[in-house]
Formats: sequence, C-alpha cells, structure tokens
Amino acid sequence: MHKIHPIASSQPPYSLLRRDAEAGLLQFCKAQNIGVVAYGPMQEGLLTGTFTKERVAALPKDDFRRNNAQFTDPKLSANLAIVEQLKRIAAREKLTCPQLAIAWVLRRPEVTSAIVGARRPAQIEETVKAAGAVLSPPVLQEIEKLLTGPGR
Repeated sequence: MHKIHPIASSQPPYSLLRRDAEAGLLQFCKAQNIGVVAYGPMQEGLLTGTFTKERVAALPKDDFRRNNAQFTDPKLSANLAIVEQLKRIAAREKLTCPQLAIAWVLRRPEVTSAIVGARRPAQIEETVKAAGAVLSPPVLQEIEKLLTGPGR
C-alpha cells in the first residue's frame, strides 16, 4: 500500500504479551517515517493486573475474550504468572501494572502513541502517568528475561 500512497500511521496490536510488531513492522515504520499508534497495550485487560482465573470464568458469555487464546489455558495460566511478576516490578518502580505495560510500549522510539481503553475516569488518570515513566535499562532487561524465558 505504501507504494500506492504514503502511509501516515500504522495501528498494530502491541503489548508485553503480543510482540509481533517487533518482527520488522516497527523498523519498517521508522525507516519510512510512519507513525505507530500501538493498539491494545494492556492486552484486552490482562495487563491491568486485576484478572484471575475466576474473573475470566465469570466473563459474560458474549465477551470476546472467552474465545481469545490469551484468556484460555494453558496460555492464561502462563500470562497470569507473568503478570504477577510484572506487578512486583511495577511496584518496585512505583508504578501500577497498567502504567508499566504502557510505559513498556512507549519505550520504543517508533511508537508515537498508544491507544488505551478505559471504563472510568480514574483509569484514565492512572494510565496517563505512564507517558512520563522511563524504564531503566536494568528494568527493561529484567522484563525481557521474563518475557523470553522458558515456556515463552
């Protein structure tokens, strides 16, 4: 499409749990001066740190997450274990888990913004603080190790 008309921005899904965009898309966008608006930085709510297996089981029957592989075992158990570790990292950095997840996405220079959903104004007030968060290289290395460790 870029050959037909210059693209101004791309909106790929991108989160701690969904990193497909790193396999070339982010680099392409940077090289072509295309803005990247990351979609789903909190992975449909999984990275809020509030999900449990019980909460997933109680989702309404028409909730799209019921058919999402990230919300069914064995992936769900692995994701929840990662989120527990991310919550500890976030607390140590004086961030919430959502703030950590958004800051991680925004750390990439190719990412110009992130789409963050909210159901309540307080959620917006919390997540907007991620825009100013800077994750140090040791923290980024710790997260990378967590995300690429055994079973990932």
